[in-house]
Amino acid sequence: MKNETALKEVETRSATTGQMRDIYGLAIQAVPTDLSFEVAQRVIGSKSEFIAQVRGLFPDPETIRDPLKQWEVLYREEFGETHDFSGLRIPEKQKGFGRLIIVAKGLTMNGVYDACVKRFPCWRYADDLDGNVPTNDRTPTEHYAIWVRDRVEADEELKNLSADDLAARNIKGVTLLERMLHELKYFLETWKHLDIQNVTLCSGSRNADGCVPSAGWGGGEFGVGWGYRGDRLPSLRSRQAVTP
Repeated sequence: MKNETALKEVETRSATTGQMRDIYGLAIQAVPTDLSFEVAQRVIGSKSEFIAQVRGLFPDPETIRDPLKQWEVLYREEFGETHDFSGLRIPEKQKGFGRLIIVAKGLTMNGVYDACVKRFPCWRYADDLDGNVPTNDRTPTEHYAIWVRDRVEADEELKNLSADDLAARNIKGVTLLERMLHELKYFLETWKHLDIQNVTLCSGSRNADGCVPSAGWGGGEFGVGWGYRGDRLPSLRSRQAVTP
């Protein structure tokens, strides 16, 4: 499906009055209170340069409106990679699935985990996630995109369903790579985390022994753990994925 059709319902939320008030307050706090007359006059006389520098702190308006460009910025700033996703095939959007995740060609679980570590505390059950999670429903041999539900907690609709249950029902869940990337993107947008009360069952992935990785926020850390394929818990929930 063409990108412009698939992406037309992606909403860009406007900043709240409270957020704008906080930003204005930060700007006031940033201005030194002991400026000399000469320095103050020089700033006043260079309004255009001053305004340009302040606006440079904020994303380009085109980037804010375009989710593909948002992902291009993320890969450039967090991974040092330059990508053009303008021609990427976006899967047809389904009702209720408003969060786009773009996985770049060659991306690794270890690489995403390392990017997360630079931003917030993390732990993982194994040092080499790529080696310990060799089986995945989707791997980035090429760029690809998926949709998931845009919510903090993993899908309530899938609670008490094990990885085996989901496979039997042909419900596609996120991979560990996709879940970690989602965490990073959400944090960069909000400075908050996903799965505060529950844990995402990454049912699109399997450990070398057939067990299933999981991820969530707890104890002040983003954690990557694992469980058995038949585990069923109210707080252990997959995130359904709309795939190409």
